Amino acid sequence: MRNILVTTLLALVSLSSTAQNAALRKEADNAADKIEQKVIGWRRDIHEHPELGNHEVRTAALIAKHLESLGIEVKTAVGVTGVVGILKGDKPGPVVALRADMDALPVTERTPVPFASKVKVQYNGKETGVMHACGHDTHVAILMGVAEVLAGMKKELKGTVKFIFQPAEEGAAQGEDAGAELMIKEGVMENPKVDVVFGLHINSQTEVGKIKYKPGGILASVDDMKIIVKGRSAHGAYPWSAIDPIVAAAQIINNLQAIISRNLNITENAGIVTIGAINGGNRGNIIPEKVEMLGTIRALKQEDRKMLIARVREVVTKTGESAGVTAEAIIPYESSFPVTFNDPALTEKMLPSLQQSAGRENVVLTVAQTGAEDFSFYQEKVPGLFFFLGGMPKGGNPLTAPSHHTPDFFIDDSGLKLGVETLANLTLDYMEMDKLSAKKK
Repeated sequence: MRNILVTTLLALVSLSSTAQNAALRKEADNAADKIEQKVIGWRRDIHEHPELGNHEVRTAALIAKHLESLGIEVKTAVGVTGVVGILKGDKPGPVVALRADMDALPVTERTPVPFASKVKVQYNGKETGVMHACGHDTHVAILMGVAEVLAGMKKELKGTVKFIFQPAEEGAAQGEDAGAELMIKEGVMENPKVDVVFGLHINSQTEVGKIKYKPGGILASVDDMKIIVKGRSAHGAYPWSAIDPIVAAAQIINNLQAIISRNLNITENAGIVTIGAINGGNRGNIIPEKVEMLGTIRALKQEDRKMLIARVREVVTKTGESAGVTAEAIIPYESSFPVTFNDPALTEKMLPSLQQSAGRENVVLTVAQTGAEDFSFYQEKVPGLFFFLGGMPKGGNPLTAPSHHTPDFFIDDSGLKLGVETLANLTLDYMEMDKLSAKKK
């Protein structure tokens, strides 16, 4: 009898909590409606004033000022220019982290919008434009909006929200530590200790109003590499006097291509081995002593990642030996990100929240992509969910819409409000689920 009473009471508590949370969701959605134009204004201002990785000084100041105006505890200069806001709800509960990246790219903008970037900088010794060609301006504006929505609900908030505004997701100058990995080293996941992390990425080839998600690996690991091939120089007219590193390099490139087709089970996951640069010699009649190549390795499972790295090293070394040269693969060379891995249990748990935010018909199970994201570092520390938010105008063609990292990259900012609603609702729903789980225990 006692067990029946306990079960009944828990059911009544659950129904009451569900009703309360539905009211909180409605309150959050209404708040998002009211600040939509403000969010769009922030986005356009940041877009017009882009800053490269680890140089997001103006952007960071804008964020910090806004968070402080909401009464949120603010930490600045985390991971060089990062900003962290801590909002403690009036009720106990978990710590939910929400992340937005802030940096732009060395791309000269070509979009015909009145807020297009005209910023120029010196980059790698050349003058170039700077542009938010990957949509990080929208991520910042969305998270600023979420902060305003949730700060207005502080009395009802069942836990703590940590707003992570991260620099240098696209990387920084050679030799500089940067991005999520540096913020984690500097303690962003501690004090208070984060329980779960959510993040989104705008997508220029997904229609406004839609969300794409995938449990497990959604974005690839990335390990860049430098391959050094050393031989013996000689006159180009007497190649038998040389040990030719250029011919060896060509053989290495060709042999590397067989790794994906012959060593990776492509029915389960994709993988990439790409050589993007080759440099050696300076005259047509001189066989050089050395050739250097740069490339990238990508995988969607940690086991595949380990295998691909091992095979690349082996192919480079053994091919070099067969050609009489010494060949070495330095992996990683400058950057290394793990797989962006959506915790399957968390993804299943939060799927109804995504569907309630966008509508069930607008939440689409997607396939993994071989792009990479340093959000993956947060997911190594705690369960995380990363999803794509539509930014293509309604009726657009994803096959012809300008892609990310290009001068014509375009985002319809009418889709930003859904980003605010979704991150706010994920936070409220996770806190409510955590509360119910604690009661059942």
